Amino acid sequence: MKKLFFSLGIAMAFGSPAWAMNPYLPLWEHIPDGEPYLFDDPDNPGKQRVYIYGSHDMLRTMYCGTDLVVWSADPDSLNDWRYDGVIFRSDKDGKGNRQAPDVLFAPDVAVKTLPDGSKEYYLYPNNQRGGRNGQVARSKRPDGPFEVVNWDKTNPDVCDGPFGFDPAVFVDDDGRAYGYWGFGTSHGAELDPTTMSSVKPGTKVIEKMIGGFEDGDGNDFRFFEASSIRKIDDKYVLVYSRMTNDGEWGLPQSNFTLAYAYSDNPLGPWTYGGTIIDGRGRDTDADGKTIYTATPNGNTHGSILKIGDQWWVFYHRQTGTDEYSRQAMAAPIEVSVEKGKGGKVTISEAEYTSEGFETDGLDPLRLYPAAIASHFTGKEGAYQTYPRLHYSGSHFLPVYYDDHDLKNPYHPDININPVINNTDGSIVGYKYFNFDKLDGAGKVELALDLIPAGADGTITVYTEAPWKGNPQPVGKFEIKASDAIKPLKMKADVSPVAKLKGKHPVYLVFSTPSEGSLCTLNRIQFLK
Repeated sequence: MKKLFFSLGIAMAFGSPAWAMNPYLPLWEHIPDGEPYLFDDPDNPGKQRVYIYGSHDMLRTMYCGTDLVVWSADPDSLNDWRYDGVIFRSDKDGKGNRQAPDVLFAPDVAVKTLPDGSKEYYLYPNNQRGGRNGQVARSKRPDGPFEVVNWDKTNPDVCDGPFGFDPAVFVDDDGRAYGYWGFGTSHGAELDPTTMSSVKPGTKVIEKMIGGFEDGDGNDFRFFEASSIRKIDDKYVLVYSRMTNDGEWGLPQSNFTLAYAYSDNPLGPWTYGGTIIDGRGRDTDADGKTIYTATPNGNTHGSILKIGDQWWVFYHRQTGTDEYSRQAMAAPIEVSVEKGKGGKVTISEAEYTSEGFETDGLDPLRLYPAAIASHFTGKEGAYQTYPRLHYSGSHFLPVYYDDHDLKNPYHPDININPVINNTDGSIVGYKYFNFDKLDGAGKVELALDLIPAGADGTITVYTEAPWKGNPQPVGKFEIKASDAIKPLKMKADVSPVAKLKGKHPVYLVFSTPSEGSLCTLNRIQFLK
């Protein structure tokens, strides 16, 4: 094992602006509730971009923020996300008078094609100010700016419209528009396509469109929040946050799962489909009992999108010790549709991994932030007393960077969430590294950028789950209480990984007689 002191700035020599793993946006950026869309690129006719519309966790002590921003990527280059700026703030009333900005929760965007073939984009910002939950804004571009279009004609402090919590809007192939919303109780309605903000005359809002988690009728839907609507072939798919049953999968109830329902019609009736992603990172212990390997509970919101030939689910994870610093995640899924009346929609459940869009596996020779870990557990189970999360072991320290106008938002000096509280028995894991990329190397080292915490201990490296059976370690780091408490690069021989083929997980197991953390972990990289 080798020890080298280093300056944070030196990390740039190993860095790369390309970014495709989870979380796929810079680690200082907190965009939960992501709604992904393929929209026309207004600056490159004939081309499209993937746009991510979400809320913006910028307030730090409560959910979301006072602006909405958008990031986008070329669909052929999902490792290169671009910050497109602020698209909306609600800091004026209907007469244009300045006011304190409103807090905006999970938004949605819908596109309407006009008779001349041009497009209008409608933003549903989920404004949390009283009288403005139904606020709607419009733009000629998918990246804004958006201007409110539904101020009440007599009261400049409120907006007209039916929408409630977590709005979702969809324009069908025939031009008819539909809206969905709700917290605990799901609502749906056909909208007036001329306004995109009001219920179509002669129709009514449907309440309890699918079963809620408090209905007490044993329904499988168990709707909690986070409505999102997609059309796939001739089927309508409703993605939403589902409250699991207590004891489901052997775990306590949680709204940290995205589920789906499907129908032949945009407003139902609906059939429950299943789970798309579980933010708890479900796995099993040595006895086959279900455990969580990530955050034990939290909220989630997201949707699905087909990019090229691949379907993806977009969702978010929690960082820190509350629910106010969430980060954008993605995972591949499989979607199949049986066309025709009554046909079934099947969506596979995604695995919670570090890969994101790097579905061939992480490149072991690349320098990664340690906080892309998909497994972080302590000796004792983590738990939540809302909104606080309590960890006995490893978790992530949120980092914020208020200046978004950066030449390189992925610069290693700022693109970091330290992995902290690495106490005795903690495990930090990564699914998955592709060891084919070592290309027949002989000697291989693992380098960890870390900050010792003044304690003796070891970090043992495994490529199999260390809590199942008795796998052989591939290497070990030794940390001394005498090590300087400052950034340090440590290397350990892990040459057995050179014999591995394909994708394998990597787990770091922390051992120390100290009651506190052994170290803070910042970056990870294999060397040959």
